[in-house]
Amino acid sequence: MADIEVFLDEAPGETRGVIARDGLFTHLIIHRDSDRPSDRLGARCVGRIARVEPGLRGAFVDLGAGEPYGFLPLGQNDRPGEGGKIEVEVVAEPRERKGPVLRRLAEASGAPRLLAPGPDVAAILSSLVPGVAPQTGVVAIRAALEAEEDALSATVVDPACGLDLMIQRTRALIAVDIDHAPAPGRDSRKSREAANRAGLSHAARLLTLKGWGGLVVIDLIGAGLHGDTIMKGVRAAFSAEPQAVFGPLSRFGLIQLSLPWRRRPLDERLLDAGGRRTPETRALAVARQLRLALLSDSASPRLVARCCPEEAALAAPLVQALGPRAGLVADVSLAAGAVRIEEAR
Repeated sequence: MADIEVFLDEAPGETRGVIARDGLFTHLIIHRDSDRPSDRLGARCVGRIARVEPGLRGAFVDLGAGEPYGFLPLGQNDRPGEGGKIEVEVVAEPRERKGPVLRRLAEASGAPRLLAPGPDVAAILSSLVPGVAPQTGVVAIRAALEAEEDALSATVVDPACGLDLMIQRTRALIAVDIDHAPAPGRDSRKSREAANRAGLSHAARLLTLKGWGGLVVIDLIGAGLHGDTIMKGVRAAFSAEPQAVFGPLSRFGLIQLSLPWRRRPLDERLLDAGGRRTPETRALAVARQLRLALLSDSASPRLVARCCPEEAALAAPLVQALGPRAGLVADVSLAAGAVRIEEAR
């Protein structure tokens, strides 16, 4: 049985939930105060059908929070009228500047509005790992920081079996390259099989951690792979996703599968289009590092965080919420993303 750890870090401006299995992070769930409640997974809303798009087989639905509107897929016999009111549930959060994907529940009336928010981070953790109490405080902050770095990484190297894995997302698909670094004295066939198994396990873990879905293409190690054996391994690796759809093993050693989108991808939440952490992400990081220092050092009467002026302006209300022991200094000598924690003078 897997050793499961759960962490909950509730901080000003942001709450993070983390799940680790056998020391490897499998989930990082982030809710921010700046999120639109009507966009969160599981939220129920009354929406107004703003526009029907027959070519997309769907309709855009105003949820009362402005654009981008939610998207409601339509069946062949669905004929909603523009301006009609319906009750909907969010089944996939916004991504790529698109609104949330919706599921129709019933007819409705009244102005577009939120009826019930989606579950919060604590409730999500409880549903994913029932009966495991989350750890909080310093250990939770550190776990969330480590999980963030893992979620933003593109490679996994496992010297034990020679695994060298890379995962990349494009507009069309997600590519997973499972490679092998042979070592002297190692049975190459058995080592390749072990690396394929480990690679499939890490691919499934990273896709869940990153929040990625859509078409996935996995390039396995070696030629002449036994299709039935490989497919059993693929299905086992992705067994936690009941909606996964699998294609056959190709003669080129490629596996294709489709995974559902649900939560907003972490790279879109944390990074800008250039792959740099957004100003909001950096400001939250300032408050998080200061909070970690305050919890770790109870003896110092007051600690301050130094950061660049842009981040200081965004982080000011977050630091104020940490209490009288927390302070903030805008330092023009520090680059974006640099934070220095020190005792107040």
